Amino acid sequence: MQKNHPQFLSAEVWGGATFDVALRFLHECPWQRLQDIRAAMPNVLLQMLFRGSNAVGYSAYPRNVIEQFIEQASASGIDIFRIFDSLNNIESMLPAIDTVIRHTKGIAQASICYTGNVTTDNSYKYNLDYYTDLAKRLEDAGAHMLAIKDMAGLLRPQAAEMLVPALKEAVSIPVVLHTHDTAGIQLLTYLKAIDSGIDAVDTAIAGLSGTTSQPSLNSMLTLMEGHPRAHQMDLRNLNEHSNYWSVVRDYYFPFESDLKAPTVEVYENEIPGGQYSNLRQQAEAVGLGSQIEEIKKNYIVVNDMFGDIVKVTPSSKVVGDMALFMTSNRLTREDILDNSQVHSFPASVIGFFKGALGIPYGGFPEPLRSIVLKNEKKYRTEPGSGPPMM
Repeated sequence: MQKNHPQFLSAEVWGGATFDVALRFLHECPWQRLQDIRAAMPNVLLQMLFRGSNAVGYSAYPRNVIEQFIEQASASGIDIFRIFDSLNNIESMLPAIDTVIRHTKGIAQASICYTGNVTTDNSYKYNLDYYTDLAKRLEDAGAHMLAIKDMAGLLRPQAAEMLVPALKEAVSIPVVLHTHDTAGIQLLTYLKAIDSGIDAVDTAIAGLSGTTSQPSLNSMLTLMEGHPRAHQMDLRNLNEHSNYWSVVRDYYFPFESDLKAPTVEVYENEIPGGQYSNLRQQAEAVGLGSQIEEIKKNYIVVNDMFGDIVKVTPSSKVVGDMALFMTSNRLTREDILDNSQVHSFPASVIGFFKGALGIPYGGFPEPLRSIVLKNEKKYRTEPGSGPPMM
């Protein structure tokens, strides 16, 4: 790939769930995997996904752990660190951004997690002002690049025409766009974003693309033929790579999501692309595989109860855990909010309302927070800043 297609900005090869999967399921050393990829691709920028204070895990880590992890990742071959926080809390991203800038030769690509729909009424809390304010603060923090992380594929084409120019006007650093093609229309979103001045977009080789994955690289190149910003790439060679990965993908079919085709239900349930397959696996593990549609409905209910939060690992896991809990116990919203009933809520839900992931935009909803925590005390420090204050 690196020999035939030098036009790529980078290849995302590490971080996120890949670290966890290598350790727990493949029984491999994730560090060795990264070093092997670096050796095989010496002339391509390698990129990783970094969950702010959560690093590549599901809970907050102390600052010294964040710093040493990033330094080791850089030494092992990572060039671009895509840093985000699951609730868009910039304070939780600052240690990682600062470490990349001060202690590595890498690029700090700070991310804004996109949710909602900016084309709706401006009174909606996730509006253009919300996103441009985040962008300005991240640039002020020293970020080298800005990423729009559309983890559920919610950025509609019309929204891209509004969001991209607003961000480009708000900051002077390059802006890239990441999305998932769950609804099947994200190639059009990319085209609108490109016409609006986006600097780069994320794609997947055709054989690994579509639905909960990224839009197809091969289709994107075909769509862009004749466009002023088109890249000249060897499409025939890319198709050969796609054919290879299509065969490989068949071996992992049992671990994919249940989606056989695009679905616009994602605009209602807002389930991130990376969670679709995990949610089914979790449901089957607790005997709820046949109730996946009910779980999706409860996912919507839970998100509304939680105050419509940004949903990406690990915050999305909290919503998913609560949806599974309600489905398993046949509970409704009214049951949860009935203070006379006693429930043993999932640990992730209790941790969320204690503030383990930070404070969601707009704060925690009451009386739900008090119902969940009962006599549990709340954290009074930012995640990862040190021993939690109670």
